[in-house]
Amino acid sequence: MRAIGVIRSSRREWVSREEFEELLRSAGYEVLTIVEQNREEHPRYNIGPGKLEELKELVKELKPDKVIFANRLTPSQAYNLWKELRVEIMDRWQLVLEIFEKRAHSREAKLQVELASLQYEVPLVKEAIRRIKLGDRAGFKGMGEYQTRQYLKHIRYRMGKIRKELERVKADREVKRKRREEMGFILVALAGYTNAGKSTLLNALAREEVEARGQMFTTLDTTTRRFRLGTRRILATDTVGFIDGLPPFIVEAFHSTLEEIVKADIVLLVLDSSEPWGEIRRKALASLRVLRELKALDKPIIVALNKIDLIEEADAEEKARLIWELARERGISLEDVVKISAKEGRLGELMEALNRVVLKLPKYGAFRIIVEEPEKVPAVMALINSVGEVLSVEYGEKTMIDAYVQTGMLGEIKKMGAEIERLNHPDEGEELEQDEGDSDGS
Repeated sequence: MRAIGVIRSSRREWVSREEFEELLRSAGYEVLTIVEQNREEHPRYNIGPGKLEELKELVKELKPDKVIFANRLTPSQAYNLWKELRVEIMDRWQLVLEIFEKRAHSREAKLQVELASLQYEVPLVKEAIRRIKLGDRAGFKGMGEYQTRQYLKHIRYRMGKIRKELERVKADREVKRKRREEMGFILVALAGYTNAGKSTLLNALAREEVEARGQMFTTLDTTTRRFRLGTRRILATDTVGFIDGLPPFIVEAFHSTLEEIVKADIVLLVLDSSEPWGEIRRKALASLRVLRELKALDKPIIVALNKIDLIEEADAEEKARLIWELARERGISLEDVVKISAKEGRLGELMEALNRVVLKLPKYGAFRIIVEEPEKVPAVMALINSVGEVLSVEYGEKTMIDAYVQTGMLGEIKKMGAEIERLNHPDEGEELEQDEGDSDGS
């Protein structure tokens, strides 16, 4: 498919040409040319009338299959442009949805893409009905008024069915998530701008081969893999990439997938350190806006500056410093900013940061585990080591083990015949105190 791209930038709406061209390539378009204009939005055409005349001449000369705007078009703007150019018009979000459709593999991802596409179509169909009443044109996609109204009714019915099916998927995922927590797993969500290297990082952590290509939105299907942090068991989930100005209808459609970020114990925000600071800043802010919309900024957040193999050490250090400054300016609390190369497996700083954060999680606590039967001590110790950290062991008539333990596993430990008492944080040097609330295994 051959396309002409159109970019309109202004003080209030800056558009990255490089990112737009990458979107076009990711969707499989042959880009004939890019038309650019700096001005505020024209209410009728988005671009100015003079630039529209220039675009008309290019359409006549190059005969593209589509004219694709890097900006969001209103339904009336899309219609007015079609009327003038007589070629298919697309905007930024239709382009993103087209890429999503090509990348979706699982049933859930396909449903999410369909829901987002239908939500996008609703205002277009409403505009078509309005135009029919004005006698301006035939209905949506050549349909008359009755057919267009019936199509709108079908869209709403289909959206209702998809939402119900996604709710069932969400319920199933919640059951799995609860079971994972009961088994002592720490949940880490990999979040960040599209093409930052999240899937490559997941491969490096889990030593597996999840699909990772140098294209935008490679990951639409939620992928979860396990890895170990010392003795602790971690589950890392790769999530759909963010993009600047991610519209509410896409956030809503992919909510069940993005919820993995909301439910995670730790958010690992991945940024591409090889880009200029201006781009890193823009993408970091776009990612933080999505995390704010998801109400996930209260989670422990570790920023991973990826691809440091492509830059000098001094450059990486400076960009890490700037990330800290940016977070402070925006009033956002970060646990750490680490420098990594997922491609080369240089994850030392990340593993150290994760190790520090894990023991600060609310689901961890300091406990004294008392085991009366000596033959059960090895099994209890093994379980503790798999979900926590042994601090000290005192052998005697009863074996007393002081340890950090994930609270979700206290029930399993009690099933092995152990008694449990809560400790104050060992660093505080206060006396031990029994937690009466632990009698039910919670």
